Amino acid sequence: MPIYAYKCLSCEAGFEVLAGMNEAAPLCPECGATDPLRQLSRVAATGKIETLFASARKQAAAEGHFSNYSKAEKDRIKRT
Repeated sequence: MPIYAYKCLSCEAGFEVLAGMNEAAPLCPECGATDPLRQLSRVAATGKIETLFASARKQAAAEGHFSNYSKAEKDRIKRT
């Protein structure tokens, strides 16, 4: 489930909620208002995803799983 950031329109408190995509807007934990505004989230910095993929692929390779590698990556690994 994603984490959503909200800002209360009544008291301007900011808070985060772990919720499903189709769940109703939560109550403000500070004042109990029912009208929070969902905030835009920042996009993950470039490089982080590549690092996560590299880590996952390295672990998969160590376990003998190569299905998530491209053909070029498989060929490069076989050469080394």
